[in-house]
Amino acid sequence: MEIQLAQTWNANQLPDWMVLFIIHVDDEKPIIPAATPDQLKTIIEELHESGDLPTKKREVRKLYNQSAPLAPRVLIVCVGSKKDCCPETRMRAFLTAARSLCDKQDRTVGWLLPDCDDENSCRESQIKAAATALEMGAGSQGLYQKEQKKYPYKSATLLTAHQAEQAIEKGQIVGQAINLTRELINRGSHEVTPKSFADRASQVAAESGLQIRILGDDQLDQERMHSMLAVARGSAHPARLVVLEHKGAGDAPFVGLIGKGVTFDSGGLSLKPSEGMQTMKSDMSGAATVLGVMQAAAKLNLPINVRGYMGLVENMVSGDCYRLGDVLTARNGVTIEVMNTDAEGRLVLADVLTYAADDGCEKMIDLATLTGACVVALGEELTGAFTNDQEWLDQLLTASKKSGEHLWQMPMCDSFAEQLRSEVADCKNIGTRWGGAITAAKFLEKFVNEKPWIHLDIAGPAFRTDSKAYREAGASGVMVQTLLQLLES
Repeated sequence: MEIQLAQTWNANQLPDWMVLFIIHVDDEKPIIPAATPDQLKTIIEELHESGDLPTKKREVRKLYNQSAPLAPRVLIVCVGSKKDCCPETRMRAFLTAARSLCDKQDRTVGWLLPDCDDENSCRESQIKAAATALEMGAGSQGLYQKEQKKYPYKSATLLTAHQAEQAIEKGQIVGQAINLTRELINRGSHEVTPKSFADRASQVAAESGLQIRILGDDQLDQERMHSMLAVARGSAHPARLVVLEHKGAGDAPFVGLIGKGVTFDSGGLSLKPSEGMQTMKSDMSGAATVLGVMQAAAKLNLPINVRGYMGLVENMVSGDCYRLGDVLTARNGVTIEVMNTDAEGRLVLADVLTYAADDGCEKMIDLATLTGACVVALGEELTGAFTNDQEWLDQLLTASKKSGEHLWQMPMCDSFAEQLRSEVADCKNIGTRWGGAITAAKFLEKFVNEKPWIHLDIAGPAFRTDSKAYREAGASGVMVQTLLQLLES
């Protein structure tokens, strides 16, 4: 898709739709972009006087059969009130606009962006967000439907007084990374297996200039990753560990991003009910997020050294699957008594975290659809964040505010680790039903070699159960923007 900037409206090159973003100011006239044509300003004033102008967040109004110098059709989108305007509300307004008009092929649009009255960084971030939203708008989970319902835009023109073409390129790269993440999660487990995921990662590496190494069963056994291999035993699809590397800062230390990649989770012998399995193709969301971030980090040529680790397995039932009461020996020598085979993601991450720490990563972040307990605690909108290093998490929290994605820090009290005590091994893989998201994090903490580490439980926001004006049901691509913001800063 071609996205360009313009400072004035060109009546000789009209798009199919003009999109106008307004900011509501109580009973006063709304704030509209300075580049708005006079004829449209008059229409906005009339709508305001009649009470027909959108005033709520993401509320829209479509106008048809407009005359020159306007486009034939106009979409008015309310960003929200002036006091509530922030990166999140702005991004959601952009996504609402992008999703509203992508139902036809080869559509062209012109966006009159809201005016920024502060520093240039705000204006550039707005242009970047608009480009990201335009890339994301046509993304859909309807990958297997005969009739396509959403289409990428042919072109878009962003009207703004601030010129920042580089921000467009950055925004498109971020949007493409989110779309890669969403597509992988939305595809069924009949397509996405550990091997096919690794093959896709190889393709991404070749296209993006990333270094890659892939470990199969023999290499994983040599690396003593027996906790991860135990989870994969019940499946016909062998495990894979994919490691991608972007080296953009010479001899600087590496940041490690670790993703849980359970391509389907039946629960193993602790079998899930049918309803609980319906969305388990999304249990590899952490790995998909890492892949998207790594693609974007390379294309953006970020001046940082970062490695992405994706632990890929399928948790199935067979005559050789791992059992309750088994004692596994993780890569760092910690023995684990299996009390529930549906607590498999932490067993995969245990080995991958240790591998990343031994691989030279000085700071680490893992992402996983790890616990239903985190969804109970925080719902589908928030990511739970756990850490052993407050300064490291503070940097991520700052990045999340800039990106408009929600993080909520959860406690890491040592008392929760007491639930993991075992009479026969060094620890159990689950605690009681109380504080399950925290005990899962305390389990992972045993495998980070005391490196600064953050655990992100994305079980709620990674895969949404309903659609809204600004997002599609299914995979969301959550945390791609935040992690890129962190790496860039």
